[in-house]
Amino acid sequence: MKKIFLVLAIAAAAFAAVDAQAQNKSPEAAMAAVEKAAAATENPKQSAKPATWIKYGNALLDAYTNPAGNGWLGMSLQEMMLLGGGEKPQSESTVNVGGRTFTKQVYETRNYYFNENGLLEIIEITKPVLDNALDLAFDAFKTAAINDPDGKKTKDITAGLQTVAMKFSDEAYSDYTLGDYSAASVMFEKAADVAGTAPLSQLDTNSIYNAAYSAWVCGENERSKDLFLRGIDAGYYGTDGESYAKLADIATKLGDEAGSLKYLEEGFAKFPNSQSILVGLINYYVKSGENTARLFELIDEAKKNEPNNPSLYYTEGDINEKLGNGDAAVAAYRKCAEIDPNYEFGYIGEGIHFYNLAAKIQQQASEELDDAKYMALMGEFETALKACIPPFEKAFEVTQDSEVKLGVAEYLKNAYYRFISEGDEYQQKYDKYNDYLNQN
Repeated sequence: MKKIFLVLAIAAAAFAAVDAQAQNKSPEAAMAAVEKAAAATENPKQSAKPATWIKYGNALLDAYTNPAGNGWLGMSLQEMMLLGGGEKPQSESTVNVGGRTFTKQVYETRNYYFNENGLLEIIEITKPVLDNALDLAFDAFKTAAINDPDGKKTKDITAGLQTVAMKFSDEAYSDYTLGDYSAASVMFEKAADVAGTAPLSQLDTNSIYNAAYSAWVCGENERSKDLFLRGIDAGYYGTDGESYAKLADIATKLGDEAGSLKYLEEGFAKFPNSQSILVGLINYYVKSGENTARLFELIDEAKKNEPNNPSLYYTEGDINEKLGNGDAAVAAYRKCAEIDPNYEFGYIGEGIHFYNLAAKIQQQASEELDDAKYMALMGEFETALKACIPPFEKAFEVTQDSEVKLGVAEYLKNAYYRFISEGDEYQQKYDKYNDYLNQN
C-alpha cells in the first residue's frame, strides 16, 4: 500500500528531518531489526520487560520511515542535491496534484514531490518495508505500558505513542487529499485513539472531528454520527458548532426529521451566530411548513441570556432577510448599532440589504418594456442603491478587520460609480475606495 506524507496548512504539527540512522539502513536491515526485536518479545524472560516492547516499537517505526530515504518534508531541492547521499532519481517530471504543480522525483522506494517553492512537500512510499508497521508499533507501545506499572519507562513509551499518532495523522491527511475519505476517517480515528492511550493520554479532539467529517463527506452516516457525538461528548463542537449542523444533516439523510430539529436547536442554543445551523433551521421550517415563529422564539431566548449582544440582533436580521421580511431585517440590523456603535456587521447587514434590493429592482427594470414603468423602477433602483451607502460608510469606518474593510470598499466603489455623473462628491468617493482597493 502506498503511503503519502504531506505538509498541509491544516496540520498543526511541525515537521523534522527523518532519523538519519534509520535511513542509512537498507530495507533488508530494517526488516531484520524488526524480526530480531519481535523474537525478543516471544522470549518469556524478555517479554515481561517494557524495554523489550519499546525496542520492538521503535524498530517498527524505523522500518516504517526507512523507505523515505534521506529527504525530509520542507527540504529544498538545493539541500537534496547536497545532502541526498549521492542517490539520483530514476526519473523527474512535472505533475499536477490537487490542482497544483509539483516536480516529481522517482526513486526505488519512494517518490518525492517538490512544490512551487522548491520545497519537498510529499514523500510517497511506493515500496514499504512492512505494510502494518504502525498498527504493530501501537500494539508494542501499549504492551510496554502494561508491563511498566511503576512508570519507569513512561517517557520512552509516551514518545513512541506520540510518533505513532503523528504518523497516523499524516496518513489521514494524505488519504483525504487524495480523495479517499473513508480511509482518511479511519486513520484520523486511529490517531485519536493512539493519542488517548496511556501514558500519552491526550484528548485529540481535532482528529476526532476530522474523522467524523471525513466519514460525513463519503456518506458513512452512522459512523460519522457516532464520531461527531464522540467529539461533542469530549467538549468539541467544531467551528461555530458545525458538529450540530452535520448531525442534523445526517439525521435528515437517515429519515429522522425530529432528530435533525433536535440537533439544530441544541446547536443554536450554544451557537446562535452559526450560519450553518441558522440556515438549517430556516430550511427545516420552510420545508416542513411549520410556524417559523419558533425561530424568533429561539432568538428571544438567547437575548434573555445576553441582552447586550449585538450579534443576536444581526442574526434576527439575517433570519428576516432570508424569510423575505425586509423591513424587519433592517430594523434588527439598526438595533445592533444602538447596542454597540462599533459592531460593524449590523451596518454591513443593512448595506447588503439595500444593495441587493437595488440589484433586484435593476433586474426588474431591464425586463420592463413600458417606458414610464421603466423610469419609475430606475428611480427606485437609485434610491435603494444610495440607501446602502451610509451603513457601508459606517462599517468601513469602524471595522478593524482588513478583509471586511476590503469587502465593504468593493461595495462602496460599485455604488459610487453609478452616481459619478451626479457630481464631484461621488467621483471623489469612488476614487477613494478604488484607490484603497488597488493599494490593498
